[in-house]
Amino acid sequence: MNYLRTAILLAAMTALFGAVGLLIGGQTGMVIALIIAIAMNAFSYWNSDKMVLRMYNAHPVTEAEAPKLYRMIRQLAANAGLPMPKVYLIDDPQPNAFATGRDPEHAAVAATTGLINMLNDEEVAGVMAHELAHIKNRDILTMTITASLAGAITMLAQFGMFFGGRRDNPLGLVGTLLVVLLAPIAAGLVQMAISRSREYQADRLGAEIARNPLALASALRKIAGAAHQIPMDAAEANPATAHMFIINPLTGQSMDNLFSTHPNTENRIRALEALAAEWGMSANPSRSQSRYRQPPRGPWG
Repeated sequence: MNYLRTAILLAAMTALFGAVGLLIGGQTGMVIALIIAIAMNAFSYWNSDKMVLRMYNAHPVTEAEAPKLYRMIRQLAANAGLPMPKVYLIDDPQPNAFATGRDPEHAAVAATTGLINMLNDEEVAGVMAHELAHIKNRDILTMTITASLAGAITMLAQFGMFFGGRRDNPLGLVGTLLVVLLAPIAAGLVQMAISRSREYQADRLGAEIARNPLALASALRKIAGAAHQIPMDAAEANPATAHMFIINPLTGQSMDNLFSTHPNTENRIRALEALAAEWGMSANPSRSQSRYRQPPRGPWG
């Protein structure tokens, strides 16, 4: 269902771009804006991993330096049928993590020291599996495409602001101004909706990779609680990267609203608990989690 929703949202953004382009800049303006946006985001696609890791002062770790974490990620990557990603640590007390890289062969996962220190092994594994799910689903490619379209729509709106749009615009001056003001907002809302959809999908696939949805649910609850209390200075300085993390590192948003880059945490937890119930896994921590039925193997085998 989330894949279908993503496809519909991408189609909606594409249609919005076409409509705005024809209305404001005509075919020529539309093509120029799209070319510029694709060029800008192509640069980001090839270099964003290095840029974001540098923003957060992430440093690579080897198996000798972090044997437990490294072996955990290697096993999860094998479960997912993925090559071993590069592993990075971020010296920050807020528990959080993200994945980056243009494809599974050039991927990296980064975890904060707060994540390692505050969560137990099963919860850390759930978080790392979630990030590997983003890599497997090629969510970075999806978000790059949406960023290209959103950027192109914004450029077209600016083009309309400076040059007044087409003379034969059927909406007139007032209509042009409304399009100029509202189109970038609409594009941003669609972009955020796609981001939220990918988080739900990564939660489910991550739970299947780690074979423990309740551990991931517990991790989400702990991370969301800590995000209210422990600021992440690097994220505050680079808010445009907040959508990359498993939980928004900037604010503990309590509403699953149009302006949020992440779904409501409690909604995500309920979805994971429902998945655990499907597998016959007890939500009672007093019962052994080893008694639940194993989920059916996915295509990662």
